[in-house]
Amino acid sequence: MLTAQKLEKIIELEENLRAQYQTQLDEKSAEIEELLKKHEEQQAIIEKQLAQLTTQSADASASKRVEQLNRELHNRCDNMAAEVDAQKKRIKELQKNLADARAEVKALKQYDAAALKKNLDANKKKLAEKTSANALMQKTLNKSKAENAELQAKVKELEAKLAELEPEEVEEEAEAAAA
Repeated sequence: MLTAQKLEKIIELEENLRAQYQTQLDEKSAEIEELLKKHEEQQAIIEKQLAQLTTQSADASASKRVEQLNRELHNRCDNMAAEVDAQKKRIKELQKNLADARAEVKALKQYDAAALKKNLDANKKKLAEKTSANALMQKTLNKSKAENAELQAKVKELEAKLAELEPEEVEEEAEAAAA
């Protein structure tokens, strides 16, 4: 029984303590519940912020990738522009070479191969005719020279005879004048 009395006293003591501290306990319970609600709200906010950070980091990595692609494309564009300039210079050189080649072809077309061959054949015939005429003239010239030499020899003979006859005539005239 003693234990029952002690148990009753303990229960009474507990009820007294409870009565004294129940308001504090209720306040603390309410405070704990509030803190738990705040904790849950903060946990929800943290989860939201974590989700936002995750999406932002994904967006940031995507924007970094886009920036990297932009830089690469800009570099490619610069390289292409330089290549286009080089190709334009090459095109100008090739156009100049083409114009020179066209001028050369035009100059070469002025000389028609068939007409040139025809002219060459005609010129060969004329040359052959002139060569044969020249050979005839050379023969005639040689004959003329030979005849001229013969005639000059005759002239010299006649001059010599004349020189011989002239002193005789001068003597005869002088005799006839003296007589």
